[in-house]
Amino acid sequence: MKPNFATRISDFFVNYFTLSGQLVSQDEAEANIREGVSFRGTNILILILAIFIASLGLNTNSTAVIIGAMLISPLMGPIIGIGLGVGIQDFDLIKRCVRNLLMAAGFSIITATLYFLISPVNEEHSELLARTSPTIYDVLIGFFGGGAGIIALGSTSKGNVIPGVAIATALMPPLCTAGYGLATWQMHYFLGATYLFIINSIYIAFATFIGVKLMKYKATKKADDRRARRVRRIVYTLAILTMLPSIYLTYRMYQENKFNVRADEFVTAECNFPDTQVLSRTTSDNHGHKTLTLTLIGRLLPTDSLRLALSAKLKYYGLTGTHLIIYQGGQDSREVHEQPTIADVYTLAQKSIAAKQQAIDSLSALLAADRTNATAAAIVAPEVRVLFPEVKRLGITTTLIANQADSTRLDTASFALVETRRHFGDQQKKRLAEYLEARLNIGNVSIVEL
Repeated sequence: MKPNFATRISDFFVNYFTLSGQLVSQDEAEANIREGVSFRGTNILILILAIFIASLGLNTNSTAVIIGAMLISPLMGPIIGIGLGVGIQDFDLIKRCVRNLLMAAGFSIITATLYFLISPVNEEHSELLARTSPTIYDVLIGFFGGGAGIIALGSTSKGNVIPGVAIATALMPPLCTAGYGLATWQMHYFLGATYLFIINSIYIAFATFIGVKLMKYKATKKADDRRARRVRRIVYTLAILTMLPSIYLTYRMYQENKFNVRADEFVTAECNFPDTQVLSRTTSDNHGHKTLTLTLIGRLLPTDSLRLALSAKLKYYGLTGTHLIIYQGGQDSREVHEQPTIADVYTLAQKSIAAKQQAIDSLSALLAADRTNATAAAIVAPEVRVLFPEVKRLGITTTLIANQADSTRLDTASFALVETRRHFGDQQKKRLAEYLEARLNIGNVSIVEL
């Protein structure tokens, strides 16, 4: 009888994912792991030298040097040993591994601190900054890296897995960055890098513990089930508590990235001016207070009108509540390679005066319109009471509205604010609008019923 489809699928996956015949004995795997736990003699010297190499790589922003330091570093040993100890309930091994890991981390931070104290170059580079903002992705890297590591240590063909795990999980650079933070007294570097090292260590050990259980390693003869359950609860609690801040930091990173993408879309679509270009744009999000700063170069534009027109369009790009700042400068987009002459200074001064005068004229026009509106309302109010007895109070105002077709142009709109004694129908509103347009010689009056 032929096997059914489900059986064939099951056999297919079992054939490809089975570990039978590819694993070494538990004793051999344990011996390999226990051998890398100790930090004495050559191990500690190699660790210190690797820290110097990684610090040099971070100082010079050299990725190749940092990768070399991670390959040299023996930090993986005690971390995997902790996972093995939890899995086989060897509490003496757990204590020894934790003690050695703390000692190794302490030596690493002290070494990096001393290096950065005497280093003549203390400039912050991208490789350094990348070690101060851990996210949920670092949690996953540590977990999957630890899983790959324990499978390799327990199998007959180890290949290049352990060096690859050392590079992927990047245990060494965070310790160097923590030393940099102490040396320069920038505690946000120290705290962020230390948190990243803790994430990597805990999740490599956690993945090792799960791997040991899946490979069915037997517990030691001195195993204490009650103590083992307490240790496992501690492990699960630490794993969850370590993950929570990274989730928040990932959310912050996602929000910042989304804000930057929307800002780019806004600048690309709306900031197209004939003789003026956007030189740069910067964004900031300080606890919900979002700011978009534009620096323009070329022909000077009326800043107040431009800001008003562009601010009205922010909501269409998901940027509601963003504060828009505009800086203008330059000399008609021409680069200046020599010292400015008196004529250049005079030209710039004239442009600045012209721009300020334009802003003054705009404000003066608005003030004049407000005075006219106040006078007009007082003049026509007695006539309106006779022609439209439903009207109780009347006010007239004029405002500027951004033109959707041309972001640099503002349109004028007039509104009649009406408070009525009873319902004021559409026909009556139309008649009142036509009357006000004819009486005051203004166009497009909109009736707004209060």
